Amino acid sequence: MDCLFCRVVAGDVPVETVFADSSVVAFLDHRPLFPGHLLVIPRRHVPTLTDLTDAETGPYWTRVRRLTAAVERGMSAAGSFVATNNRISQSVPHLHTHVVPRNPKDGLRGFFWPRTHYRDAAHAASTAASIHAAL
Repeated sequence: MDCLFCRVVAGDVPVETVFADSSVVAFLDHRPLFPGHLLVIPRRHVPTLTDLTDAETGPYWTRVRRLTAAVERGMSAAGSFVATNNRISQSVPHLHTHVVPRNPKDGLRGFFWPRTHYRDAAHAASTAASIHAAL
């Protein structure tokens, strides 16, 4: 088994587990943005969100939602940051969702993504149509 998170699920890599059931394992990130930063992973090896089956999707996100509330309460946080990368910036090729407690002025500056504009309304409509067609 060469997947780090599959080894976590198998119990071969020690982590500080916060929650585990038949669907997911949630544990503290070993390099947290803030104390309480969790990683939530499916037990089954699933490389990306788009590889999750329809039957797995609801249970996975239900657990993420529940764990997000627990992080906020348990860390006395005003809110949270919840993120899942798909392939790009995904350090371990096993689906995982970061749940990070947040507070005003906590120093996290968010993403420095370059923002753009659509050329015009037709460009926006064409972009929406391309995505809609892919559904």
